[in-house]
Amino acid sequence: MSLIPTLAETISRARADLRMGLPVALGDQLAAAVETLTPARLADLRALGRPVLALTGRRAETLKARAYDGTLARVILRPEADLAWLRALADPAGDLRTPMKGPLATERGGDVTAHRAALALAKSAQLLPAMLVVAAPAPEGLTRLAPGPALAQLATEAAMHPVAAARLPLMSAERSRLHVFRPDDGGEEHYAIEIGDPPRDAPVLARLHSACFTGDVLGSLKCDCGPQLQAALAAMGQAGAGVLLYLNQEGRGIGLANKMRAYDLQNQGFDTVEANHRLGFEDDERDFRIGAALLRRLGFGAVRLMTNNPRKVAMMQAHGIAVPDRVPLIVPRNPHNAGYLDTKAGKSGHLL
Repeated sequence: MSLIPTLAETISRARADLRMGLPVALGDQLAAAVETLTPARLADLRALGRPVLALTGRRAETLKARAYDGTLARVILRPEADLAWLRALADPAGDLRTPMKGPLATERGGDVTAHRAALALAKSAQLLPAMLVVAAPAPEGLTRLAPGPALAQLATEAAMHPVAAARLPLMSAERSRLHVFRPDDGGEEHYAIEIGDPPRDAPVLARLHSACFTGDVLGSLKCDCGPQLQAALAAMGQAGAGVLLYLNQEGRGIGLANKMRAYDLQNQGFDTVEANHRLGFEDDERDFRIGAALLRRLGFGAVRLMTNNPRKVAMMQAHGIAVPDRVPLIVPRNPHNAGYLDTKAGKSGHLL
């Protein structure tokens, strides 16, 4: 029956529910995002059973909570625990002011598939990866998912479908064309800017550029994104051909709100990687399979990749795009981004 939502469509619905503060059913567990939870819904969830707070191993490490399940910790709620306490565990903004939040007791043993699915959903919704999970029957009307299949679906590469394309003269190249692609999982749209008429039978000058609202639009000095974007387009315009993929993966895939949380932590003295870990994320949550998929849809099989990140080269090659040449993309430093660039080189392996 084509009118029944697919698993991918149901996951998209679950993401929207979590962002609005609604819990979702994962098998025999209910899961709600701490970031959007209300006191009333917290009370209702506690009335149904004994909830635990699912955190990533990264966040648990900061809180000195034992992650018996590897990359997952299940913190047992104290009887007096309120929403403020839960949010203090979820959001590291106040860690330095109130570093002692424990001692925190964590569960061990049992099936944690639903808890892992809950955290994966939170990340895909660009929420803080902190989920309240309680074993309880789902009230009528909640979105329902089987946790195992949901986890598998979230790890699956989304299919990219072309939506629209049109000529778009740019300052760097008047003969340009913008393509819009939409994934079949309800996620963000992604864009390809085709400069000139790049041949499909030879390696094309290409750039995978992750969206950076602060750098690309506002001209932020905290990163090198805006200058890299303009330098890449200028180089393609000068060469007369190229393709720039603009991927909507803000803040290394954690979203603008979490990126601002990371900036706040950087203002407290943590570097980029440390800030991501304290928030509960990995160093880089982006999915570069998207870039390979878009290149294939456009008919490109080989690229001269403009990047300082060897991981991008490896990911392209692992997903069927040949990279015979890496083209460095070095832009000037400034006093505001020097530490950021040093961290990219020292911890993320960028060739700067």
